[in-house]
Amino acid sequence: MTLFFQGRLFAEPGKVYRQTAIGAVATAVILVVIGKLGLSLAVAAAAAGFIGGALQPYLFKDLRYR
Repeated sequence: MTLFFQGRLFAEPGKVYRQTAIGAVATAVILVVIGKLGLSLAVAAAAAGFIGGALQPYLFKDLRYR
């Protein structure tokens, strides 16, 4: 955690920020879409969190560490 917050964990921090933003936006979009389908906010949040979390390994698979 210390290396991450110091910015020394990843070789390309800009790519990490971009991939994290993509994951956050995707999760937010999923939350809104599920919410618009009429499901309760709790169900929509749980589903969006699960799907967004499942996307993280795919988004982070090509990141290089120092």
